[in-house]
Amino acid sequence: MANMKLKKSLVAHWAFSEGSGSIVHDGSNQDAIHNVFNEHRSALPADEPQWRSGINGHALLFDGYSTWIERKEGICSIDQAFTIEAWLAPRSFGGIEDERLTGIVNQHNREMNEGFILGVHRHGKWALQVGVEGDWIEVWAENAPIPKAKWSHLAASFNGQEGQIALYLNGEKVAEKTIDKNVSMSVSHEALLIGKSNDAKMIENVFSLNMFSGLLDDIKIYNRALNEEEITKSFTDHLSPYQGEIPPLPYQDIAIDRSVYDLHRPKFHLTPPGHWMNEPHAPLYFKGQYHLFYQHNPQGPYWGNIQWGHWVSNDLVHWRDLPLAVETEADELAPDGIWSGNAAYDEEGLPVLFFTAGNLSKKPNQMTGLARSTYKENHDINLKKWKKHPVPVTIQPGNMGLHHDGFRDPFVWKEGEIWYQLVGTGIEGVSGAAILFTSDNLVDWECKGLLYDDKEQEFPFLGEVWELPILLPIGKGKHLFIISPVGRNADVEVFYWIGTWDRERYRFRPDQKEPQLIDVGDFHFTGPSAMVDPKTGRLLLFTIAQGRRSLKDEYEAGWAHNGGLPVQLWLRDDGRLGVKPIEELKKLRKEKLVSLENLSVEETNDILAHVKGYMLEIYVEFQGDIASEYGVKVLKSDCENVETLLYYNSHEQTLNIKKKTNDSSLAAAQGGELLLNGEQLRLHIYVDCSIVECYANELKSITTRVYPEIEALGIEVWANDSVTVKSMEVWEMGPAF
Repeated sequence: MANMKLKKSLVAHWAFSEGSGSIVHDGSNQDAIHNVFNEHRSALPADEPQWRSGINGHALLFDGYSTWIERKEGICSIDQAFTIEAWLAPRSFGGIEDERLTGIVNQHNREMNEGFILGVHRHGKWALQVGVEGDWIEVWAENAPIPKAKWSHLAASFNGQEGQIALYLNGEKVAEKTIDKNVSMSVSHEALLIGKSNDAKMIENVFSLNMFSGLLDDIKIYNRALNEEEITKSFTDHLSPYQGEIPPLPYQDIAIDRSVYDLHRPKFHLTPPGHWMNEPHAPLYFKGQYHLFYQHNPQGPYWGNIQWGHWVSNDLVHWRDLPLAVETEADELAPDGIWSGNAAYDEEGLPVLFFTAGNLSKKPNQMTGLARSTYKENHDINLKKWKKHPVPVTIQPGNMGLHHDGFRDPFVWKEGEIWYQLVGTGIEGVSGAAILFTSDNLVDWECKGLLYDDKEQEFPFLGEVWELPILLPIGKGKHLFIISPVGRNADVEVFYWIGTWDRERYRFRPDQKEPQLIDVGDFHFTGPSAMVDPKTGRLLLFTIAQGRRSLKDEYEAGWAHNGGLPVQLWLRDDGRLGVKPIEELKKLRKEKLVSLENLSVEETNDILAHVKGYMLEIYVEFQGDIASEYGVKVLKSDCENVETLLYYNSHEQTLNIKKKTNDSSLAAAQGGELLLNGEQLRLHIYVDCSIVECYANELKSITTRVYPEIEALGIEVWANDSVTVKSMEVWEMGPAF
């Protein structure tokens, strides 16, 4: 009888038993699954939403930014009473953007106080909200958050006759509220949505926030309020195949699948499994493995909800994805963002992470935090688990006139028994700066003043805040100081000085005041992070290669940005900074496509005419004759309406890029100074789908982004007059992941 009563009151049931396709069934009803994969098939290799294993059978993976189910006519028979049940396993939580719920199941109009929404908010806090006769009633599970990456059973019941609303987590009542008796829900005529809110916040009319990220399975709606016994039984019945225990959820069942994204996504550069990233940071070496972290939004391909993504590698070029390393939590340390930082080692030589702790309830809202490896407890060389120190270790000094919104990106290192911490900041209304602290225990830090600044405002392009400061030895008694400026008048690039680190006075003294560029492209080589590799002694630099695509393009592609290639920096014999791709990149080489010597441009191009590729390494050395401009075209179409030209201008002594687009127009050139001082031009070029990096004579690089048509795969040597190709080699490249 009890089962019959349940069945009669069941008005909707999405079992997700399909396991494939873009339709889910509720009895005879068919509801469409909206998803970027089935609405923009021309851009993506996948053509349907992502299905995974469920609590029983199959479940649908909601990507957090584009996936939802819609029933346009909604459900209208639940105004007197209803119960909603769902199994879910969140991958991430949004909610940092505003107070609106992420929709699990909803059919509501908040402005009119109509309908209902069962949803989750930041850090797993969840609620049922109902419009009742002109009022908006909210019931929150304050002390029973939903865990991430685990299966949970939610139930929410509304009983208008008895005036009761209750919430249940895994069969137990966790919240309830008494309202007036004999009331009804104000019916909403909006569509019923699963995984998306009827009242979502939008980013420039492209990204809908308040969308669910993770797995949903076995959603039921009843037209009466189930009692606690019925809800508990429903929960336990699902667990009968698992001996009464909630089954564990394998990481791969909820992880972002990097194989589904579009053809322009780089393959041998550093990329997150999907969605948004900005700067890679905090490189470290431990127990034979390299670790690198990155700023990541697991919710979607837009900035926000930033956590620390994590890669691991044995050789710096082949990488594996690991779960998020450091995440925001409902605490007083960093509830609003785990922003950039770096890695160091503690008293026992175990890794520690320093990060920018974002807490928007405080002013200033940026501090630095500390997370320690749990290696001593679990001996996991992959360093998957980190434990945050409960309070900030450094806050912005209040007596130095520092920028109100500039105290971030700690860089920590040790000399002798002292740890030093460098933090990016600025002097309010004056210039950017880097501030220095010291400690003998990693937790208690003493301010030692500004390491370096531009108080004289000699270089306005250095902006008002310096991000991601780095200070490392580079040989011959010199140190390299690196920053990335932001704010008013800033040229957002990677600038550096070579000079002396004055430990006694806690100051950096540059050999020359004017900052220099490593890369002469335009905003495609930013976000620096560096380490002295304990294994080899090399100074290694990591960067982000910005994408500069529209939000619409990022929505359709499902990803934004990638890392630049790891590069080695050193002090050359002539006193200049050397820069080159790391030697380990040779491991990614596949077939050698070209090897030639001492040919003219015409003879070279006869050989190159049959060479195609969008994942290439090219090394070419020129013997200058008469030509004043010469270089290499890549990602070139046969009809020559699309191409990217990398070339040197010997008269102006500049390294440059020009791009020809599909409409045969020339995009604005990028470029900057390259002083060869009598050397012959050598170009080391990497082409990876939508990114092109070129390193010239181990002196400068130039980086750009290109999104050509699929058929634009050719390469060609180019010169405005006679020049000899002294040597040239071309390799096909393999993937990094």
